[in-house]
Amino acid sequence: MDISIVIPLFNEVESVPELTDWIRNVLQKQQLTYEIILIDDGSNDGSWQKIEELKATHSAIKGIKFRRNYGKSAALNVGFAAANGNVVITMDADLQDSPDEIPELYRRIIEEKLDLISGWKKKRFDPLSKTIPTKFFNAATRSMSGIGNLHDFNCGLKAYRIDVVKNIEVYGEMHRYIPVLAKWAGFTKIEEQVVEHRARKYGVTKFGFSRFINGFLDLLSIFFVGKFGKRPMHFFGTMGVLSFFTGTILATWIIGEKLYHIAAGTHYNREITSQPLFYIALVAVILGSQLFLTGFVAELVSRNSATRNNYQVEKEV
Repeated sequence: MDISIVIPLFNEVESVPELTDWIRNVLQKQQLTYEIILIDDGSNDGSWQKIEELKATHSAIKGIKFRRNYGKSAALNVGFAAANGNVVITMDADLQDSPDEIPELYRRIIEEKLDLISGWKKKRFDPLSKTIPTKFFNAATRSMSGIGNLHDFNCGLKAYRIDVVKNIEVYGEMHRYIPVLAKWAGFTKIEEQVVEHRARKYGVTKFGFSRFINGFLDLLSIFFVGKFGKRPMHFFGTMGVLSFFTGTILATWIIGEKLYHIAAGTHYNREITSQPLFYIALVAVILGSQLFLTGFVAELVSRNSATRNNYQVEKEV
């Protein structure tokens, strides 16, 4: 099979028939074999009934229904597991992504042998309350991930080589950072393509302001797990040792200063415990010890993990 199209949806009963017909028309003209995997993320507006109706007349459609709303990341993860095409395309169900982009995305993945292509909605129809925070998070993600050639990590329209989606796990709010997950998994051939952003035709957006907070926390989580997931002691231990020795040096300085004045017979009647620097040193020593112990416990957990020796093997001969 050439293409699997994975589409998460939540209360998109109006747009699903139009979207699937549009996809079918585009791919039939290209003579590509395909499947459309629709993941109903706990809709309550009749979206699942519409999917069942469409399946009756369109054999390429596959439907998966969640019992409740789990979020876009969960829907994508389940869709990736069900995909069988050589190239996997993800897109939103709200008709803001154009299926006309699919043939070019497919061509580039196959001919340029890319791992992932992320869409870039260069001209957007979103309000400023959405575009400004999005620019901030894209800049932060570029800086922390080292993927400097992507402008829009959160674009729903992406194309993947099948190996990519079978070797990453998407959870929480991490659908925004799939290129980062792919890079940490060893898939580094990541490019960008300018795509059309269409104004929403039906319904309203399903994401609130909290997605920005959750997204930033997930970015920190991805960065830490990707870099130190298999060696947590390197992070916590380093921070703990630095903090412990900083506190020890400060405390030694304070005590040494008082002993010097006593030995020299000079006037020095200030108690060590009355100095703010003493408490800074004390906190640094305690914090350093706690960080070191945290790293030690995390290392024990990591060494007992069932996935501690799971590594991405690209080829064998």
